[in-house]
Amino acid sequence: MRVGLLGCGDISRTYAAKLRGLPFLDLAACADLLPERAARLAERFEIPRALTPEQLIGDDAVELVVNLTVPRVHFELSLAAIEAGKHVFSEKPLALHLEQAEQLRKASEARGVRVGCAPDTFLGAGLQTCRHLIDEGRIGEPVSYAGFMMSMGPENWHPGPEIFYQRGAGPLFDMGPYYLTALVSLLGPAERISASARRTHAERTIGSEARRGEKIPVEVPTHVSSVIDLAGGPVATLVTSFDIKTSRLRNIEIHGTEGTLALPDPNTFGGPVRFRAARQKEWEEVPLVCGNAEQSRGIGLADLVRAIQEERPHRASLELSTHVLDLMESAIRSSEEGRHVRLSTTCERPAARPVGQPDDVLDG
Repeated sequence: MRVGLLGCGDISRTYAAKLRGLPFLDLAACADLLPERAARLAERFEIPRALTPEQLIGDDAVELVVNLTVPRVHFELSLAAIEAGKHVFSEKPLALHLEQAEQLRKASEARGVRVGCAPDTFLGAGLQTCRHLIDEGRIGEPVSYAGFMMSMGPENWHPGPEIFYQRGAGPLFDMGPYYLTALVSLLGPAERISASARRTHAERTIGSEARRGEKIPVEVPTHVSSVIDLAGGPVATLVTSFDIKTSRLRNIEIHGTEGTLALPDPNTFGGPVRFRAARQKEWEEVPLVCGNAEQSRGIGLADLVRAIQEERPHRASLELSTHVLDLMESAIRSSEEGRHVRLSTTCERPAARPVGQPDDVLDG
């Protein structure tokens, strides 16, 4: 499968480093609005061609486009690649609105191509270990999920933090996909959501070097608290915030009738995974059951390629990412309208990886 990277910013280096070592795909080209960025990426990772975005999308030699552009243009560039007859794997979020996700679905079905979307951290060894523990009944019947992403905001470290405060970002749309994809992959789809959201500051001050002291506008809520009713019965709570200076609340716990799982950071691929039974005095660390515990961004794309070759469903699917988008968009609507919002989408839980499957083996 010949793959092209569209967008050569910071995350492209992580993808390129991972993908160039996979034997079942060929990293054939890269493209960026800034030609010098594409040229630098191509030289560093020995990518044969550095192109413009239009050239990459129109190139018959590229079979799959990896959309690593900023969130506000994910939809239009993914749609252009689909209409050019190419498979697409997009960074999150899939789109800014549910109607756009539906357009991508219709276009991909019409052209007979696949669409996948990050995050793929749920395929890592840590969250897959949690999946197997839940499926085995180790925690009993799942009752609740509690997730917390508490941060001061990326302006304190990121060289270009304004993108995190534009449409399609904020703590919910930027970091929420990791927590919500973990939720759905572990416990199944949601039925309704209620939320409260606020924009604490109209502008933020950059604290990272080079642009220290520069003011940037804030277009989106920066603190969102959600309560989610899952179709299978559990109730989930998720707080995502760029307004928290310090906190002891972090990551995820899943509580069951027989015990509790403490999950690793869903923006990572490894552990630790900890379990404590109802009458157990101490937490135990559970050994990881499969490979990809290290930085493995791109394994969702790799699974997409293998799924196309094997003619099976891929795990980081359009349906899963559309349901996550529905959750995020519905959370904001719930806050604005002061009511529960019933979701209009659903999806299947993606297949678990087999126990013992080594790094980068994503068959079946």
